[in-house]
Amino acid sequence: MSALVMVVDDEEDLVSTLEFNLKREGYNTRTAYNGEAASRAIEEDPIPDLILLDLMLPDVSGTEICRRLKQEPRTRGVPIIMLTAKGEEIDRVIGLEVGADDYVVKPFSVRELMLRVRALLRRTQTSDTQHGERRFADLRVDTDAHRVWVGAFEITLTALEFRLLLMLLDRRGRVQTRERLLEEVWQMPGELTTRTVDTHVKRLRQKLGHAGDYIETVRGVGYRFLDRPKEVS
Repeated sequence: MSALVMVVDDEEDLVSTLEFNLKREGYNTRTAYNGEAASRAIEEDPIPDLILLDLMLPDVSGTEICRRLKQEPRTRGVPIIMLTAKGEEIDRVIGLEVGADDYVVKPFSVRELMLRVRALLRRTQTSDTQHGERRFADLRVDTDAHRVWVGAFEITLTALEFRLLLMLLDRRGRVQTRERLLEEVWQMPGELTTRTVDTHVKRLRQKLGHAGDYIETVRGVGYRFLDRPKEVS
């Protein structure tokens, strides 16, 4: 069954262009031109497999829509690519902090965007191939249910944060370069900017609380999950 991609943008010409190219790639599409219409449409069955979401909508901001979607259990796993004319670092950081999985600045190459859509959908569809439960100290990861606990408290992670944590945990004790994380978690070329990796690791650590200390920074290289819990003195 073809993936359903939703386009949310107030530029009708751009929506038409993206819809045409998505259909040419074999995807089903759904569109909305403002935040409230998007919110209603996203709740319809089936839920989109991926959302292209404009940051600057005429009524509700794209970041607010993204935040709402990532807080709802029914939609938190839907990958989101933010589309925006803004290119400042702060806008990228805000978009990523509320749960966006990728970020594309207008004007962009439609071909590149289609490649990003394909990569993100492939990553999401293959994330279910690893099954079982992982434990490390008081951290528990249920890969089948996509749920994480630190002690008795459940931690809400985006699909990308979950995949990042799982990769680091499964390769604990081994350094993962930023480039490798970008290629395997984001499925993007390693030569692209690695600040995205740093932003997501920072956010992941914050969400995990004290368990965030299990992820170490290897300066100038990347990140490493502890190979064994530190002894408490």
